[in-house]
Amino acid sequence: QVQLVESGGGLVQAGGSLRLSCAASGSIFSINAMGWYRQAPGKQRELVAIITSGGSTNYADSVKGRFTISRDNAKNTVYLQMTRLKPEDTAVYYCNCNAVAAFQSASQYWGQGTQVTVSS
Repeated sequence: QVQLVESGGGLVQAGGSLRLSCAASGSIFSINAMGWYRQAPGKQRELVAIITSGGSTNYADSVKGRFTISRDNAKNTVYLQMTRLKPEDTAVYYCNCNAVAAFQSASQYWGQGTQVTVSS
């Protein structure tokens, strides 16, 4: 199994910045893509950003130019640097990865979520 633990959420004023971290642990054989999703109240969970094991990235249009995803493969950790935050960025942010655990096939794993609140 693979466990994901997020940190770095909180309350910030509009225009501010936050950095989210997500560390994967467990019986990991390999990690493919890692990403961040978010879910605002009353809305569906949506992709924010994703990064492959090779470093290729993809972003939701709403965050392009403001958010940057990165990863440290040696630490099995993915980061989301969020700048110029807007009230509409308020949501629970979830870390996700596609990983191969020992003696298992590739599966999707989710963190518990971290709240990001942006005040106007």
